[in-house]
Amino acid sequence: MRDYPESVAFLGQWGRFQQVVFFLLCATIVPNGFGAFNLVFLTDVPRHHCALPDVNLTEDWRDSIIPVQVVNGNQQLSRCSRFRLDVVRNLSAQGLVPGRDVNLTDLEQEGCVDGWSYSRDVYQSTIVSEFDLVCSEQWKLTFTSTVFFVGVLLGSFFSGQLSDRFGRKPVLFATMAVQMLFTFIQVFSTSWVMFTVLLFINGLGQISNFVAALVLGTEILTGHVRVLYSSMGACLSFTLGYMMLPIFAFLLRDWTSLLLALSLPCLAFLPLWWFIPESPRWLLSQGRVEEAERIVRTAAKWNKVQAPLVIFEEAGLERKLQRLRPGEDQEHQNHNPPPLPGDPLASPRFSTCTGYYGLSFNTSQLHADPYMSCFISAAVEVPAYISGWLVLRYFPRRPSICCSFLLEAVSLFLIQLVPQTLTNLSIALEMLAKYFITVTFSMMFAYIAELYPTLLRNTAVGICSTAGRLGNCIAPYLVTLRSLGIVAAFAALFIPETFGRPLPETMQQMHQRERMKCPCVTGKQTPIPVELLDSPL
Repeated sequence: MRDYPESVAFLGQWGRFQQVVFFLLCATIVPNGFGAFNLVFLTDVPRHHCALPDVNLTEDWRDSIIPVQVVNGNQQLSRCSRFRLDVVRNLSAQGLVPGRDVNLTDLEQEGCVDGWSYSRDVYQSTIVSEFDLVCSEQWKLTFTSTVFFVGVLLGSFFSGQLSDRFGRKPVLFATMAVQMLFTFIQVFSTSWVMFTVLLFINGLGQISNFVAALVLGTEILTGHVRVLYSSMGACLSFTLGYMMLPIFAFLLRDWTSLLLALSLPCLAFLPLWWFIPESPRWLLSQGRVEEAERIVRTAAKWNKVQAPLVIFEEAGLERKLQRLRPGEDQEHQNHNPPPLPGDPLASPRFSTCTGYYGLSFNTSQLHADPYMSCFISAAVEVPAYISGWLVLRYFPRRPSICCSFLLEAVSLFLIQLVPQTLTNLSIALEMLAKYFITVTFSMMFAYIAELYPTLLRNTAVGICSTAGRLGNCIAPYLVTLRSLGIVAAFAALFIPETFGRPLPETMQQMHQRERMKCPCVTGKQTPIPVELLDSPL
């Protein structure tokens, strides 16, 4: 049997069918951009101090009841304490003047027993001001981010296996519905616990639909269009959503309004069910030849080309499916996931996600305005994803990923050598590191999809994504990431090369590709099988 790209070569690479699939799948990825980073604004801490009840105090004592502290060389009001109210009330009733008649440093302090007063200069409200997640409760902020990424981790793992069993399309739309529905329900949270539980469920669908859309487009599209989609198309769509987030947050400034604005427009994606097809590659791997041919013949009509009488040779397909029957290869028939925990891909993926999300959430120094800081961090990704596409288009994967990891590590190392007075230089190096890790981020998704066969592709991408989400879970606790970049660059040396080679359809083709990496160890060039050489990208 001819390989899939050869069987559908009569469609061309960029007809009307491919254009519709390309842009509709890109559209479904946009919500992931603002969904992945909305915690930047939802959990931001506005300026605050202890609230004062309506008591009879002189103006001088009302202005002095909050202690002044020195933080980083600047004086600011204490966020978590005040002078004891009963003492201050007695001193005020006696007509004493603070600072003249009373030494304030001698007064006893107490916590914010009457709650907090929050500034509304930047935000009308966040979940911090809604649920008082400050002072002794501030640990909940980092924990909230971790819970979200644990949801993303589990969603990545299970959605990949579900997609390989039940199809790319059902999982894509199911996870989009989960993301939209639970983002909407979060608006009605009455406590931090309720918000966090809903956020966890939201996380189950957050990146899962990105992975499903990525794999679906990778399998439908062929040739250079496939590389364009998997590296730049999907990733730039994610960045578009990321760049929209600070604009929505700036215009709305209220956490409930922001969640409504991010969830309700997703209803427009549900009708796309009737326009986005299932993956013909996946259908063929399940033996559903007629359904695959029906999709390809529809594509031929859209592209205004004549389809051959027989598109997929069923006899050859039957021989291919023989390898997956219980008597011959029970392991693959059961869709067991590839042994990724010990795979060299685990370390690069872990390091990529840790670095990407660690730097993305660490944008507070970019600009005094948090909205501008977030936008700058997102805008850096545009040239990075374009660069990633060019690298994938013209250079081998393995050395490209190694170099990108090393350049990121060097940028982060140089930050430690910059004097504190050169703030702008530190910011420039941080954004340079963000640029290189984003280039790697885009290449890794395309690389993983190229390594594994159709039968296990979504599971493999999901499990590799799960390894990355472990990095997400610790990203809120990490900023120094240079050592991870060095380790990942070394691990990437042991990943098989996929540049200029077709997507594997079977486990046998994947194992043949794995043997191609042997020259790195033996120094001998392993010949590429003839059936792979005959197949276009």
